[in-house]
Amino acid sequence: MSASPEFIEFVRELLLPLGELKDGKFFGGFAFKSGTKQFAMIMGNTLYFCVNAHTREKYEALGMEPFSYSTKKGKVNVKKYYSVPDDFFEDNEQLVAWANEAIESAYSYK
Repeated sequence: MSASPEFIEFVRELLLPLGELKDGKFFGGFAFKSGTKQFAMIMGNTLYFCVNAHTREKYEALGMEPFSYSTKKGKVNVKKYYSVPDDFFEDNEQLVAWANEAIESAYSYK
């Protein structure tokens, strides 16, 4: 399921405080980049941020799930990207703070 143009535009507006970002379609979803690194993606109408070993714990503590997809061999969890809590869409300051952490995670990811 591809992301709706309305949701993409909504997220794009929320991320404006981050400054100039690059974005575009990829693999059926939509990506956001800061510089050369992808730090966020939208799949369906779910926003995912890049995490690292340290920040992943925060997402898991809130019950957030990693991005996943199904193959013939079963479900694949992509633990580099976790869903963003829905209440962050009502608290732009927190969303932007976590987006900044996602940018840092993208540059430090190994």
